[in-house]
Amino acid sequence: MNKFEKVALFASAESWIEGESLRQLERVAAFPGMLRVAGFPDLHPGKGSPVGAAMLSQGEFYPYLIGSDVGCGMGLFATEISVAKARPEKWFKKLKGLESPWDGDSADWLAQRGASPEGYLSALGTIGRGNHFAEMLRIDKIHNADAFKSLKVDEKKIFLLVHSGSRDLGNALLRDHTDRFQDKGLKEGSDEAIMYLRKHDNALAWARANRELIACRLLEQLNSGYKMVSDLFHNSISMITANGSKRYLHRKGAAPSDCGVAVTSGSRGTCSYLVMPVGEHEPHLWSIAHGAGRKWNRSACKDRLKTRYAAEALQRTKRGGYVICDDKDLLYEEAPEAYKNIERIIEDMQSFGFIRVVASFSSLLTYKVRE
Repeated sequence: MNKFEKVALFASAESWIEGESLRQLERVAAFPGMLRVAGFPDLHPGKGSPVGAAMLSQGEFYPYLIGSDVGCGMGLFATEISVAKARPEKWFKKLKGLESPWDGDSADWLAQRGASPEGYLSALGTIGRGNHFAEMLRIDKIHNADAFKSLKVDEKKIFLLVHSGSRDLGNALLRDHTDRFQDKGLKEGSDEAIMYLRKHDNALAWARANRELIACRLLEQLNSGYKMVSDLFHNSISMITANGSKRYLHRKGAAPSDCGVAVTSGSRGTCSYLVMPVGEHEPHLWSIAHGAGRKWNRSACKDRLKTRYAAEALQRTKRGGYVICDDKDLLYEEAPEAYKNIERIIEDMQSFGFIRVVASFSSLLTYKVRE
């Protein structure tokens, strides 16, 4: 099987896919031990490897492919705040402090959630920058009443979506690997592979604990408790057994399709979607699109948009939501125009039979950074 036969792109002709991301998929398909690679409709170029992709190998695995934010993903939390009492204009003025170290017992928080500190405690409970956020949502529409009912949550309450990862811990893990091996893989069973996977699994637990602490810190300011509905990793390496053999499933900017409901996030100007994966998972490597995916690279955004919008105008969305972001460059980088059409992403995944839409969300407020 040549590298082109190993590559599957699950996107319609109507979806915009950049040529460089396809070249990155083909490059990865040629790695030693790589069996198959899959790209999804949110596919876009990453730093040497594609984002919006799943990659399956045997005999060795590639830390380089999942990048520096090991365990990055999304946590969805049901809050105690009713939609009727939501006051995003007041939240916009009130919410703060998610950039500062938490004043609680970070080591204990991690230990209760199966993670060891490994340093970097000052970053626990912080969002980070880039495309990370904490977002207050309301239900826009329930598309599948039975599936929504099974979640045992109240459609009349506000939800919180947290997108963040392992912060500096994951970055250090990748740097330790690339300093020695660059983009090369680690052989199954080697001392280096065993050590990496131990640290990788801890970074996953750390990232999940981080998302929950972000939710806790934000909702404490609004006097609300929470219930975790879903928490899924988008950047990870999983060991699976297929056809009687151990294999390594790399996800980079892809949500698992075998772990229950998932959120496919839109941009600041669109809905996000709660979806239920359906059907056979193996043909698309047990993965689905994780969000809208970037259309423009970050460096181009400000030049393209600064003549159209003042940065302050991007603190309100076309759907009426608020955006807390005191970094003007980041406001441009994360503008809705920088992302693909989320409805197209959802339609593609439905047409391939990967998902059913359970509900759609509208954003009331997005917290990115307050300086």
